[in-house]
Amino acid sequence: MRFMMIVKATTDSEAGVLPSPELLEAMHRYNEELARAGVLLGGDGLHPSSSAIRISYPEPGGKPKVVDGPFTEAKEMIAGYTLIEVKSREEAIEWALRMPDPHGFGQGQIELRQVFEVEDLTDNPEAIAKENALRQQLEEQRKA
Repeated sequence: MRFMMIVKATTDSEAGVLPSPELLEAMHRYNEELARAGVLLGGDGLHPSSSAIRISYPEPGGKPKVVDGPFTEAKEMIAGYTLIEVKSREEAIEWALRMPDPHGFGQGQIELRQVFEVEDLTDNPEAIAKENALRQQLEEQRKA
């Protein structure tokens, strides 16, 4: 089971305030722990929404609309993510609870969301095989 730990933005992260050296070190130790346990798939911090681009689809079949940031409501923004693969929802929660306060000021908030697997979306063997072949190709490209 894959889960994404979504680190919610704060007014500081949206203002471009960088993490302290102590927080960076704590996050590095945490990521090393995830890697040693073999559950870390990826993760990164994100630039503030002031440099973001939002693409929306205002009507079915309509032309996409491009809007430059910044966007309002920092609490609705994402400041970073960690992607893990674990055996259960409970294990994902345990790992999320171990993450240091992502912003270091008691404002941190993490949203934990399970990632859909292709088998959750379809029982079509052809579609499953295509998705698995694509994932295998991506894995081989990463290793190269």
